[in-house]
Amino acid sequence: MIGRISGLLVEKNPPQITVDVQGLGYEVDVPMSTFYNLPATGEKLTLFTHLIVREDGHFLYGFSTEAERAAFRQLLKISGIGARTALAVLSGMTVTELAHAVTMQEVGRIIKVPGIGKKTAERLLLELRDRLPKFSSSGVPSVGAGNTPSNASSDILNALLALGYNEREALGAMKTLAPDATVSDGIRGALKLLSKN
Repeated sequence: MIGRISGLLVEKNPPQITVDVQGLGYEVDVPMSTFYNLPATGEKLTLFTHLIVREDGHFLYGFSTEAERAAFRQLLKISGIGARTALAVLSGMTVTELAHAVTMQEVGRIIKVPGIGKKTAERLLLELRDRLPKFSSSGVPSVGAGNTPSNASSDILNALLALGYNEREALGAMKTLAPDATVSDGIRGALKLLSKN
């Protein structure tokens, strides 16, 4: 399994990119959420990857965060959801939005994704219910005991995920924050804690 690649971004043809790793060019399919955050061609990048081997070839999928890759892998476990559809889901919404849709069981939000009908959307929501982060009815991630979720919580979580920390690390750091922490103070405090680990 190829779990991560680092190299130079040499080509962008959405949803596929080419990454040069010491002279070897890897073709990688990425969701649009990752594509929009790519550096300019010729610059270095690191992607978390998932390799799928089929009779007709080997296919590499890349993600800017571990949370995106984890969501992709959970989507693949659902009957009727292939890699293309899983990429489409992550291109149409962020991991946070997907988790919120699952928690609130919002079928309408999922069927907006091309290639997903009502039955598949219902199955997706049912099967992901216990596999993605929980959200409260206000749309804020539940961050565990010792920290009352505030409106800033989801912004802090998203920022930490965007910086490359995984869900477990981010939520663990957020438990130590004051309940009324602002977004900037929360991010600063969480980063301080995470840098010690």
